[in-house]
Amino acid sequence: MLLRLFQSLMPREERFVDLFAAHALKVQEAAGALEDLMADGADMVLHHRRICTVEGEADAITRKTLQALHRSFITPFDRDQIHRLITAMDNTVDGIEDVAQRVDVYGVRDFSPDMRDFAAGISACARLLAEAIPMMRQINRNAETINQLCEEIGRQESIADQRQREGLRALFASERDPVRLIARKELYQRLEKVTDRFDDVANVIETIVIEQV
Repeated sequence: MLLRLFQSLMPREERFVDLFAAHALKVQEAAGALEDLMADGADMVLHHRRICTVEGEADAITRKTLQALHRSFITPFDRDQIHRLITAMDNTVDGIEDVAQRVDVYGVRDFSPDMRDFAAGISACARLLAEAIPMMRQINRNAETINQLCEEIGRQESIADQRQREGLRALFASERDPVRLIARKELYQRLEKVTDRFDDVANVIETIVIEQV
């Protein structure tokens, strides 16, 4: 009886993966909203608000995860890795919101094909993350697939680095308005930073896989 009571009070291990998966869906939603924001004829106010709302919802999941970590005796992965993963995931949403805020502050209403490609690449990273996270429920069985998905996120990050260099090169060669130049330069940099944050998430996941398998 006492053992059963004790077990009922213990957190279920898969709870953390459930929280990660819920957060990954918020990452994917924010990334999709960013892509919509940069589309021709987009309702920019609507998509900006959507991103801000999703960022708040992602923050709530992050807090819930950290609270669960604080009160848990048993965790499926190393406690530090759980903290690192949810923080890295939250940073991706923060980065997406940061891009949307700069678009709003600078009053940017048109985007280069490179910027739209950036947004599409960010959405691709978000989809890969949303696919990889639930597989962590059976990490030993899914280790190879998880690593492949993380490697693809890393490949997307490398593409983004090249895209930023080419975009900035074209921007400095063609833009004569200093205000537009500064605004677009910062957007390129912040878009690339979002892909860096996805790469950070992939690196944490890969570390967890190494430690578990």
